[in-house]
Amino acid sequence: MNAVTWDQRERIIALLAEASADPAVRAVVVTATGRGFCAGADLRGSPPAGDRVAGDVARMIRQGAQRFIAAVMDCEKPVIAAVNGTAAGIGAHLAFACDLVLAAESARFVEVFARRGLVPDGGGAYLLPRLIGPQRTKELMYFGDALPAAEAHAMGLVNRVVPAEDLPKTARAWAERLAQGPTRALALTKQLVNASLDTDRTTAFAAEATAQELNMTTRDAQEGVASFVERREARYEGR
Repeated sequence: MNAVTWDQRERIIALLAEASADPAVRAVVVTATGRGFCAGADLRGSPPAGDRVAGDVARMIRQGAQRFIAAVMDCEKPVIAAVNGTAAGIGAHLAFACDLVLAAESARFVEVFARRGLVPDGGGAYLLPRLIGPQRTKELMYFGDALPAAEAHAMGLVNRVVPAEDLPKTARAWAERLAQGPTRALALTKQLVNASLDTDRTTAFAAEATAQELNMTTRDAQEGVASFVERREARYEGR
């Protein structure tokens, strides 16, 4: 069920950093093989409670789950989640941190933490209220019931639900469409949208103006304007 190990987490963080830095990468898809998308963190190998000292858990969360989710949100390329099965705990938050979420009809999302006597981590209490509001967030987190893909879509947690056999080709089609877009403009758009709920209007407007100033120095912005004037399809290079 693809419970995330330490090694897998570090590998994914590294891949996302590489994607940000590589101009040849224009979009990212996060998906999985097998029956599940991600069953949460692999808790095997965690130190016994008696061996911990004050601060160990908070440090582990900061350097682990929170860093993992931040890597998705901070990636400078559009990130699509293609959720092929159950996404539980940190697996659900991994999906919700992505820019766009596709889900197979068989997918389910589970805020499993309270069922294990735990507080939601991996940014869940930050992400979900911004996506669906505090009341629905509390319902999901207090009860820990499995949320079917169709209900997640109705709530606004998922962009689109497709038959399981169509998930890979739909994710590829979306990724290819994004990969043909103005990559730097999309990166700046992502930054503006992600920051918008944590800032005031004056700051948001200033950030928007600065982003457009920076974007207008790119080849793609110049190509976009030229293609409009010349009444032709734009050909973006991601630069």
